[in-house]
This record gives sequence, C-alpha cells and structure tokens, in this order.
Amino acid sequence: MLHEAQFIQKIVEELSLELHSTHFSIDKKLVGMETRINDVVSYLGIGCDDVRMIGIKGMGGGGKTTLARAVFDQISFRFEGKSFVENVREISNASLSGFKLLQNQVLSDVLNDKDINISSVYDGKHMMKRMMPNRKVLVVLDDVDHIDQLEALAGEPNWFKPGSRIIVTTIDEQVLIAHRVKLIHDVNLLSDMEAICLFNKYAFGGDISIQQYEKLSKQVVGYAAGLPLMVRVLGSFLCGKNELEWDYKEIFLDIACIMKGWRKDNAIKAFESCGLHARNGLRVLEQRSLITISNYNSKGYKCIGMHDHIQEMGRNIVRRSHLDKPHKHSRLWIADEIEEILANDLVTKATRCILVHAEKLNPHIVLKGLGKMKKLRLLAVDIGYRSRTSEFNNIDNPDFPNALQYLRVDYYPFWSLPKAFQANNLVSLEMANSQIVQLWEAGENKVLNKLRFLNLSWSKLSTLDLRFNPNLETLNLGGCSNLVELHMPVGCLKLISADISHSRLRTLDLGLAPNLTKLILARCRNLVELHMPRRCPDLKSLQLTHSKLRTLDIGRTPVLENLDLEDCYYLEELHMADQCQNLRNLNICHSKLRTLNLGLSPNLRTLYLQECCNLVELHMLDRCLYLTSLQLANLKVRTLDIGLTPNLKTLDLRNCYDLEELHMSVGCLKLTSVDLTHSRLRTLDLGLALNLEILIIDQCPDLVELQMPNRCLNLVSLQITNSKLRTLDIGLTPNLKNLDLENSYYLEEFHMVDECQKLANLNLSHSKLRTLNLGLTPNLKNLYLAQCCNLVELTTPLGCLKEISHLYVSGGLGFRALTFQAKGYESFSVKESLRVVPLAELHLIEVSLESCPLHPDNSLALTRNFEMLISFYREDQLSLTRNFEMLISLFKCACTSLEKISGSICGLRRLRKLKMEGSFVEVPKDLDGLECLEELILLSTKINHLPDTICKLKHLKSLELNLCSLLETLPEDLGWLECLEKLTLYFTIIKHLPDSICMLKHLKSLELNACFLLEKLPEDLGRLECLEKFTLYSTTIKHLPDSICMLKHLKSLALNSCFLLEKLPEDLGLLECLEKFTLYYATIKLLPDSICMLKHLKSLELNSWFFLEKLPKDLGQLEYLEKLKVMKCERLQEIPNSIGEMKYLKHINLANCIRIEKLPEGLGCIECLKELDIEGTSISHIPQSILLLKGLLIIGSKGVLESRGFTSEMQTPGNGTS
Repeated sequence: MLHEAQFIQKIVEELSLELHSTHFSIDKKLVGMETRINDVVSYLGIGCDDVRMIGIKGMGGGGKTTLARAVFDQISFRFEGKSFVENVREISNASLSGFKLLQNQVLSDVLNDKDINISSVYDGKHMMKRMMPNRKVLVVLDDVDHIDQLEALAGEPNWFKPGSRIIVTTIDEQVLIAHRVKLIHDVNLLSDMEAICLFNKYAFGGDISIQQYEKLSKQVVGYAAGLPLMVRVLGSFLCGKNELEWDYKEIFLDIACIMKGWRKDNAIKAFESCGLHARNGLRVLEQRSLITISNYNSKGYKCIGMHDHIQEMGRNIVRRSHLDKPHKHSRLWIADEIEEILANDLVTKATRCILVHAEKLNPHIVLKGLGKMKKLRLLAVDIGYRSRTSEFNNIDNPDFPNALQYLRVDYYPFWSLPKAFQANNLVSLEMANSQIVQLWEAGENKVLNKLRFLNLSWSKLSTLDLRFNPNLETLNLGGCSNLVELHMPVGCLKLISADISHSRLRTLDLGLAPNLTKLILARCRNLVELHMPRRCPDLKSLQLTHSKLRTLDIGRTPVLENLDLEDCYYLEELHMADQCQNLRNLNICHSKLRTLNLGLSPNLRTLYLQECCNLVELHMLDRCLYLTSLQLANLKVRTLDIGLTPNLKTLDLRNCYDLEELHMSVGCLKLTSVDLTHSRLRTLDLGLALNLEILIIDQCPDLVELQMPNRCLNLVSLQITNSKLRTLDIGLTPNLKNLDLENSYYLEEFHMVDECQKLANLNLSHSKLRTLNLGLTPNLKNLYLAQCCNLVELTTPLGCLKEISHLYVSGGLGFRALTFQAKGYESFSVKESLRVVPLAELHLIEVSLESCPLHPDNSLALTRNFEMLISFYREDQLSLTRNFEMLISLFKCACTSLEKISGSICGLRRLRKLKMEGSFVEVPKDLDGLECLEELILLSTKINHLPDTICKLKHLKSLELNLCSLLETLPEDLGWLECLEKLTLYFTIIKHLPDSICMLKHLKSLELNACFLLEKLPEDLGRLECLEKFTLYSTTIKHLPDSICMLKHLKSLALNSCFLLEKLPEDLGLLECLEKFTLYYATIKLLPDSICMLKHLKSLELNSWFFLEKLPKDLGQLEYLEKLKVMKCERLQEIPNSIGEMKYLKHINLANCIRIEKLPEGLGCIECLKELDIEGTSISHIPQSILLLKGLLIIGSKGVLESRGFTSEMQTPGNGTS
C-alpha cells in the first residue's frame, strides 16, 4: 500500500509540473532569460533532499533581482511554502525594527498566516527555528549586503525542512562566503545582441529598431555596457523622444560622473558650454526621476541630486565601455586613476570630461599632463584653499587643451592663464578665489568669440579688458577688491548679469548693455560715475551700495523689482521712471536726498529710508496694497500720508523730530510694530490696529490724545513716555508683558483690564494717578512708582504680587507706611517721608490671613494654609473680590452657615481652586457660579451626594472626593465635565459609576480607592481614549469590562486588593502603551498569555497572588521590562526560561515565593541585571552564569549564599566591589 501511495503522489507531482509548464511563460520583455533561469535551476538541484542555499552575485543593475524573481515564479509551485523578500538591505537599515519586519514577512508568507507578530529579532529566530522545519520552502532574499541579515533570516540549514531552497542576491560576494554559502552564481550581463533586442522592446515597442535610429541605438547600448537595468531605463527614457532628446544621455552621464551636488545654475553653464540643451535636459531627467532638484540654501540656489544607486549605474556604464582601462573612459573622476594616466602618459583622445581634486594629487603631474588630452571638453579642478602658493612656485603655467569648452579651476594658483592656451572654443571660464592678477600672460589680449560665462570672483585681478569678448552673457567679478580698471566691450548686447561688487572702480560705463537683468555693484566705495542704458527693459535687480555717486539715473526700467542704494552717503539726486509697476523693495538708507517721488509703484513691499536726514518731502502712492514694512527713521518730513496700506506690519518713524501729522489708513489690521519715538505728533488714532504687538511712543511731549483698540490680544510691549496724555485706556491686553508710562506728568486716569496675567514690568513713575488697581497680575516682577505724589490707593487681589522682585517707591507718596514681606526680594526701596505708624491709620496694609476671610471681624481662627497668601486692600474693603483666584481652604471653621459660604464663595467667578474640608453636609447648590473653577477637592466631609450643578463646571479639570464616607452616588450627567482630566474617589460608599463617565474624552487619571461597595464598572469604559492611569483598590468588582483593552494610551494599571476579581481580560496585551502593571492580593489563577505582547511594559508587580501556579512561558517577550516583582506567590513553582531574553531587566524580586527551587540558566544573559532578591524562596542552587554578571546585588537565601562563601547579602564582582 505504501508503494502504491508513493506512486500516486509521483503521478500527482508530474501532472502539476505539466500543468504549471503549460501556464508558466516568461515575460516577453525579458531577453535571454530562459537560459539564465535554467543555469540557476541546475544549481538548485530540485528533487534532492538536502537544504540548499545558493547566491546570485553581480553589480547593481545587472539583473540579479529580475533573474531571482523569474526563477521563483517558475519553481515555487514545487514547495509547500514560499516567500520573496525584496529590498533586504533597505528595509533592515531603515529602522531598528527592520529585521523584525523581514522575519515577520518570511513567516507570514511561508505559513500563510497574516497574524504572525514578532516582538524581537531573537524571538523571530526562535519562531523560525520552531515553525519552519515542518514545511519544504522556497525563500528568496533579495539585495543582501550584511551577514547579520542572513543570520536573522536564514541562520542555519536546520531551520528548514529537507528539500528547501534559499536564494540570496547580493553585490558583495564576501557576505555569501562569510555565511558559508558554497554555491555562488555570477549573473551574466547582456550580450550586444541581447542588449539591442531589450532596448528595442522598451524604446520602440518591438524587437526591431527603427532604421533612422539604428546608429543611435547602438551608441546607447554601448553606453549601457550590458547592464539590463540601464538598458531598460534608457529605452523607456528615450521612448517617443526625438533625436535631440536622445542626446540627453550625455547630460545624465555627466551628472553621474562629475556634477552630482553642483548648483543647478553652474551645471547649466557647463552643459551649455559643451553644446548640450541643459534646461530641457534637466527637466526631462527630473521628470523621469533620474535626478532631483532641491534647494541648496536660503538664497534660493538649486542643487542637483541623484540617487546613489542610479549614480553608480551611470558610472558603471562609463567604466564597462573599457573594463580596467580607465585611460579609454570618456569621463574621469577617481583621483588615483587620473594621476596614473597622467604620470604614465596614458592619455588618449577618448577622455571628454575630468573632475579632479588636486589636493589629493601631485600638482606637477596634474597641471602639466592635462594639455595632452586633446579632445577634453570639460575640466573641473579644485586646487583647494588650503594649498599654499609656494607649492606651485617651481611649476610653469599649466597646459590646458585648446579644445576645452568649459574650464573651472577653483583656487587657481598662478597670476595669469598660460600663453599657449588659445581658448578658441572656451564658452565658460570659472576661476573663483584665484591668484590671477591679469587674465593673460604679459598683458596679451585674445579674441574669445565663444566666451559666454566668465567668473573671476574673489581673485586678485587688478585690470581686465573685455573688449574682445563680444558675446559675454554673465560676468562675475564680485570680491575683486584690487580691481581698478575694467574695459567693457563696445557693445555688451548679450550681457544679462554682472557682479562687480567690492571693486575699486571709479567709473563704469554700461550704456551699451541694454539687456541687463541683474547688476550688482555693492560696496564699490570709490565709484563716482556710472552710466546706465537709457532703457533697461529687462532689469529686475540693481544693487549699488556704499558708493560715492552724487546723482543716479537708472533710466526706463519697467520690470525693476529690487533697488538697493543703501549707504550711498553722497547721493543727492535719484531719477527713476515715472512708472515702476514691478518695484517691490526699495532701500535708500543714509542718503542726502531731499525729496523722493515714488511715482506709480503699486507693488511696493518694503521701503527703507532710515537716516535720510535731509529728506523733507516724500510722495507715496495713495494705495500701496502690498506694503509690509515702512522704515523711515530720522527723516525731516513734517507731514506723512502713507495711504491705503492694509498689509503694513512694521512702521518705524523714530527720531522724526519734525513730524507733526501722520495720516494712516483706517484699517491697518495687520500692523504689529509701531515706533514713533521723538515725534511732535499731537494725536494718534490706532483704534483699528488690532494686531499690534509692540507700540513705542517715547519722548513725544506734544501727544495729548491716543486712541487704542478695545482689544489688543497680541500686544506684548507698550511704551508711552514723556507725553501729555491725561487719560489712557489700553483695553483688553491679556498678553502684555511690559508697560512703561514713565514721565507721563499729566496722567490722571489709567484703565487696564482686570486680568494682565503676563504683565512683568510696570512703570508709572512721575504720574498724577490717585488710585491704581493692578487687577490680576500674578507675574509682576518690577513695579516703579517713583514720585507718584498723588497716589493714595493701591488695590490688588489676594495672592498677587507673589513674584515681585523689585518695588521702587520714592517721593512724597500719600501713603504714610508700607509693609511688604514677600520672600525672595532682590531689591526694595522705601525713601524720604515714609514712616511706620499703627495699622489702624494706614490706607494700605499687609495681611497674613490667619482668620476666615468670610468674617471681617477676624474673630474666627482658620487653618494656616492662608499664611502663604499676601494681599493688599483697603481696610474698609475687606470682603473678597471677584478676582480672588488662589486656594480657599475651609477647615475646622466655626462658620457652618451654608448660605454665607454659598453667598461668599459662589460669587467668585474667577476662582480656580476650591478645597472644602470638614463637617459640611452638602455642597453649595450654586456651584456652577464658579465658572472658571479647574480643581475641586472635598475632604472628610459628611455629604452624601453632589449637586447636579457640578456638571456645569465646563473648565473643571480635577475632581477629588476623599474620605467622603457617606457619599453614595455621583450625578448621572457627570460626563458633561468635558475638560475633566482627573477623577479620584477615596473611601466612599458608591456602588456604581454613572455610564456617562465614559464620555469624559479628556480624562487621563481615574482612581477608585477603598470604594468597598463598588461592584461594577461601565461596560464602555474603553471609550476613555485619553486615559493614562487607572487604579482600583479595595473594591468588590468581579470582572473588568472587555472594553478596557481598548485604552490605547493607558500607561499605568493597578488592581490591588480586589479579592473578588475572578480573571483578567484575555486581550490585555492590546494595551500597547502600558508601562506599569501592578496587581496585589488577588485570587486570579492565571495571567493571560497576551500579556507577553505588552511591548512597552517596564514594570510588572505581582504581590500575594494566592492561587498563581505559573507565569506565561513567553514572558521573555517583554523585551523592555526593567522591573519584575513576583512576591508571596506561594503556589508558583518556576520562572520561565524565556526571562533570559529580557535584555533591559534591572530588578528581579522573588521574595517569599516559597515553592521556587531554581533559577533559569538564561538569567546570566541579562547584562543589565542589578538586583536579585530570592529571600524566602527554596532556591538551593545559583547558576554559575549569574555569578559572572558584574555588579549584581543578590539578596536572601542565606544558606545557599553562605555555602558559596558569601553573606546573606552579596554583590558580584564589578565596579570595584565584591
């Protein structure tokens, strides 16, 4: 019968193979794949009963993944389980959990079980060892680059059932050797015929190329050098493109080999110098995701990027055209190869582009050998700023090939270009930071008709003659501080950008450069004459700072956006076009202009005219809708109309001593900062400047009227000094920090909002105020009341001024005495006529509240809790004010009249914290009057219920009902307390919680302690989505609702002395954020296995579990556990071996677990273990591995320890102790 069964099985397998062969077909776009598949399959030895691992190695883009996938698709039906794991390198390196994700994928695929959940890499290995040997599997591990990946995913052959096959693809053969992979298959690159066939499929959609592109097809394939990925990329890239766009491959290879990381504008110059269509090419390459264009820095420069894998693929194209013969490569970028070629005279005409860092090479060899590269079109050399000129003293001028189209040499060490260099083909010359004094040796001038881009910035150039460079487009001489003479071409018709900043030029004629778009002449301190074209229709930016120009005519510049003439101290006349429609930013600070007419400039954003001390007349457009910043300090204007400026944010008119009239738009809604220091304004209306943050009106002696907004919610600082204001109302200013009204000699009335919570500094010195109500100012630190001779009354609520550090009082105050005993004073000044007199004579007194504030006769003793509260108030106004916010503690007070308490307390609308303590039998019914109450504490009261009005306390965050032993019920609508974060019940007789408690969406802490009659919790408790702490102590609850497992943010769970609790929810392991779990005095027999899923659990404490017999065997999966306490569990007999996997465990306490006789051997693997308590156990043997742990403190089991020569409390060697 067995033989017959085997025979039938063989027939089934052969039929399956036949059916699979019928349906399996190779992708038509794969070329030469069938032969390659057969080669790999022969390595695999399908049918043999061994476990076989083979490697497929080859360079990036060589087709390893494609081949492995094709083999997998063809043979996977023969196996009981299969898994193709892609991007092993990328996933394993992406995060700490990468290995676990990969292990999880293998097991899920092979076992066809999507619920696999691996807690740690160690756990994953253990599961693979246990589960994989039962199935014959096919596993492909693609793109492996480290042995750790193989050890985690295919550690040993005995992990797998005989007949299993593992395929590994990699570019690093050493990884395979290190893992003892014996069968290694080299992937074969495409032959020329195969490459052309593959290219045609992607470029033309068929096997045959279009005749007119046949030559180009062969060139592209030649570049790809047999790499399938590159052939496919180029084929897809060029599909549907014309012949011109096919030429973009040159741009791609230049970036891969030379220009990755270059600024985009510099790269464009290089490409265009070599005749390539740079802008379109870069755009197309970016669209095809072959390159990236990203911001370089805050100046807006763009940078070219390329993925490392794509870059390596491009470089491989160049390398493989002539393997091991770099002198025949079209591009060179490796320093050693370049030096070897030049030193050994291996130069050929093949080399087109070179990137070289000369710091790493012998400068003699490099600079003298380059001239032999006759076909070189692009040369980029970085000499390095650290190189000293002396290193090149013995070197003649370098040799540059005349074919060069782009030449870039940073830190060029010679005084001029070599005479032999004809440069007829040169399009771009870049020699920033060079030692060049004159461009050509011996002052020679050469005609460079093709030169378009010239950069000699920050060189030592003294003179430059550009008259023979008629096609120049970009000129950069910025930073050439020695430049005294510059001859421009007769007609600079193509010049679009010029930077000649920091030069010493005295004159410059650009009259025949009408196509300029950008001109920079910053810090040309000697410039006295500049001729601009009459028309510059494309000029957008003109920077001309620190010059000696007296007059400037910028001609017709209709698209000018930025004009910077800062620090042109001699400038007296400026002629601008009547219409500057595009002008956005204008800076003419420190000029001698007397008048300025901005004409038609409706798009102006910023205007800077600071320190134009002669400017008496400024004409602005009626509507400057986009103006955001107006800086006009130190002008001589008498009147100013800034028109309609709805977006104005900053207005600076400091030191405009003659300014008498200021006309502003009615709606400056976005105005945030105003400075009018030293003006002669008499009135100012800021009534609609609702977003003001800073207002400074210092030393404005004529100001008699100021209109402030009713609401200045963002105002932080207000300074109004030396004005003639008699009244001031600053409106609602909740964020005000600094208020300075010093020397407001006429100020008689001052109104501020009741609450200035953030006010820190207040200066009212030299005012005529008679009364001052500080309102609620708990953060006031500095208070200045010098020479306030009329001030007789100062009012502040209880508890304020507790942060005061500097109180300055001087002059003939109306007060006759002042007592202030706040702690932490840094300074305290009491001067002149102030003297101490009996309290009865004072208008202002200091009181330490040692009596009930509800009884003005002070006859009733009260708790000492009030001693910390200090308040200033008039003797005849002793009653509490509505601003009273601090703690009220009513404790053992003879006042038991609820009417008095309700009338006094419930009117305190701003009260934040209320504590009622003592023999109260009920809570005031008008509790909802405390609309700002955040914390309510009832302690040792005799109340049996709470009023329903408590549910209307919308701002209540904390409710504590402690030792309210008669409290039977809570209001059914308690869930209306939408802001409640903490609810604590201690020693009540409540039997159940209202179901509405599950609506408390912000509740973070729920503590139910000593509620002995509490039998049941609401079933929807899991809806408390923000709950972080849940404590049950001494209740009669029998079970927890299953919904408790939905508390995704719960961090602490304590279930203590709940003797009737029968079991824990099975899905307790879903509490993914739980960090601490405590369970004392329980009758539960088992912990649910799911507890091992609590990945963030740090502390597990089980004390006095009378019936607990065992712990979950996979307890070691709690990999982040730091503290494990299992005490007085008298039936517990063993600790699971998996505990050795807890690599962060520091403390183990097994005290009084009398039946535990041994410790797991794996305990010695816990390197972090610092304390082990085995007091009161039956342990008679300590594993040797534990004694090797450094610094471990072992407590208890006296006999065991003494038998090994230790005391009953010992420490293993480490940290200098033993």
